[in-house]
Amino acid sequence: MMAPADPQDRSPLPAGVISDAGNDPVRPAGPTARDRLVDALCFLLAVGVTVLTLVDSRAQHIAPAPLAVDLVLGGLCCLGVWLRRRWPVGLAVVVGLVSVYSTSAAGAALIALFTVAVHRRFAVVAPIVAGYALVPFLTLLVRPDVPVANWSEIVLGVVFAAAVLAWGMLVRARRQSLRERAGRVEAEQELRVAEARQGERNRIAREMHDVLAHRLSLLTLHAGALELRPDAAPEEVARAAGVVRDSAYQALEDLREVIGVLRTGVDRSDETPERPQPTLADLPDLVDQSRRAGMRVRLDWQTDALSAVPAGVGRSAYRIVQEGLTNARKHAPDGEVALTVRATPGDGVTVEIRNPYPAETSPAGIPGAGIGLIGLTERAALAGGRLEHGPTPAGDFRLRAWLPWPTL
Repeated sequence: MMAPADPQDRSPLPAGVISDAGNDPVRPAGPTARDRLVDALCFLLAVGVTVLTLVDSRAQHIAPAPLAVDLVLGGLCCLGVWLRRRWPVGLAVVVGLVSVYSTSAAGAALIALFTVAVHRRFAVVAPIVAGYALVPFLTLLVRPDVPVANWSEIVLGVVFAAAVLAWGMLVRARRQSLRERAGRVEAEQELRVAEARQGERNRIAREMHDVLAHRLSLLTLHAGALELRPDAAPEEVARAAGVVRDSAYQALEDLREVIGVLRTGVDRSDETPERPQPTLADLPDLVDQSRRAGMRVRLDWQTDALSAVPAGVGRSAYRIVQEGLTNARKHAPDGEVALTVRATPGDGVTVEIRNPYPAETSPAGIPGAGIGLIGLTERAALAGGRLEHGPTPAGDFRLRAWLPWPTL
């Protein structure tokens, strides 16, 4: 059976860039198709220089024995090109030493110099470059049978070697830039993920406050009624106990779901979707729950297209009404609450809740964190709307929110 193809094999980037950018501590990136192609071209280039050296040496009538040794050493250096990525410094040193005797290894020497410049720092490259600068002078001592090159050939060789060295350093600088860019992109991605997680946790915290505050206030109100009226009719006691049981059960379910999400993380792409969130169409049920709890709520609807209200706007309006009723139940449990809802495309969704201005302390004895209205203001602002609250000249407490409902 054939091994599965490595996705890095098809990458247009060198393996060095992929390995450094990927940060894989288990297995470094193997050579890509691009690397293999470049290695093949380098090998063919080195072989081409060796062949040209053979032709030039025959034209200069060099003795067969030294020429054969020269070609053998040059051929071995050409084969060593395939190891240039694994041992760049070692190959450059060996080829440099061999090129003192073998002029046919000049092509492999230039490729080794280029490889060292790409894969190593300049502090490592500089001694190798200094050694390569001495090769022509050492060749004159070791190979007296090789004709002395004229000044134009020497200058051309120096310029060519300098160009190869500069090219390698430029490639190294470009790869470092790519690695740094990949690192920045990865860091920014991690930051975005962290921000998304924190945003989701904040959303869960707001939902937890809105939902649990509503349910627990119902539970506390009925429990207080049972405590204050032990002689109530059995039907009233049973109804209140049922509300207490249902509210406690729903509160535990909501709390279990929230804690489960916070414990396992907020990435729920592979899990079952969360329960449908309430919208504006669920307001009658919310009002009925409050009425069954003993509140006097007067609902005034002024809309005919509840199903057309955007889900996000409807959910925000629902949470605002839920928190408003909870606050009224906390601070004015005996007063009548007037709830007005107007929803018109283009004009937006307006929610207004009026109840008697609360006393200094909560008659119902229901504790609160004091941040409900702050959370509602933030929720309305995030939805593109606004929220106002405070006492009125008539002696009521008014909570008024407007949310945008743009027309198509």
